[in-house]
Amino acid sequence: MTTLITLAPGADPGPAARALKALGLWVTPLSDGPQRGFSVDPPSPPVALDLIRGVPGVAAVLQSGPIHPKVDGQAGRAVPFGPRPAGPALGAAPLLIAGPCSVESLATAHAAAATAAAHGATLLRGGAYKPRSSPYSFQGHGAPALGWLREAADAHGLGVVTEVLSEDGVAPVAHAADVLQIGSRNMQNFALLKAAGRAGKPVLLKRAMAATVEEWLLAGEYLLDAGAAGVVFCERGVKGFDASTRNLLDLGAVALLAHSLGQPVIVDPSHATGRRDLIVPLAAAALAAGAVGVMVEFHPDPGGALSDGPQALDDAGLAAVAAAVRACAGDAP
Repeated sequence: MTTLITLAPGADPGPAARALKALGLWVTPLSDGPQRGFSVDPPSPPVALDLIRGVPGVAAVLQSGPIHPKVDGQAGRAVPFGPRPAGPALGAAPLLIAGPCSVESLATAHAAAATAAAHGATLLRGGAYKPRSSPYSFQGHGAPALGWLREAADAHGLGVVTEVLSEDGVAPVAHAADVLQIGSRNMQNFALLKAAGRAGKPVLLKRAMAATVEEWLLAGEYLLDAGAAGVVFCERGVKGFDASTRNLLDLGAVALLAHSLGQPVIVDPSHATGRRDLIVPLAAAALAAGAVGVMVEFHPDPGGALSDGPQALDDAGLAAVAAAVRACAGDAP
């Protein structure tokens, strides 16, 4: 959204600029001419137009229309999200989503679902179809794994969230899952976004590895415009320059979406860090920043996992995350 502020003829731009900065706005003077004023630049927070108009010397405030009106329209609302709705203003306990990176067998799915449910999770996560950087890495078991997920989740009172990779895959994934996941590699696969939206289900939209917040929101707009029941945004870390963690967890974006834009956002500290020892503190930090929940990778046998074993939590690790979630909800044991 573009905002331009024009000054009245003869108004002194100096005091006006100081007053605008006092409101938290980053402003740049427009070129000298008959109509002087300022542009409002990032990273300015939203400020009520009446406050800007009330600055001495301001004649008018011109603002373009929203570029993602449907995303803006779900701000502060309850978004369908499987067994429980998600929303930054609901006042409900944070959501916990847990499960293996990939669904390896029916037995593994049942074991993961049992442990996830025991620790208070509402959704079982797991990949039936796995996008991998190398074509030689394990790609998932496909359609059979969708059935394993559904059976295990139903047996333990959980919903299912799993990734859809292609337009052709939307129908079978939507049949098995309560929530469709769009992974980071596909955040701007616009044909897939349209097809996923047409399924009419809620979508967990992961941020791409190098996407701006605006690009992320516009991807959500594609989903809602196509008919998605709701979009929950998932921060999973962006590309950084330091290999100490797998990715760079952007908690600033989490706070921005939650507090400034009123959007439901989930944080995935497993992919953000790639390190089990950092998942609990970053899960707590994410909830403090305004996330409505966390999604973590859990495996009954991390050492034997076919994908992402080094970052997967075991039973004790998942219990620690669940305790952090309860503590953030004010329900610590």
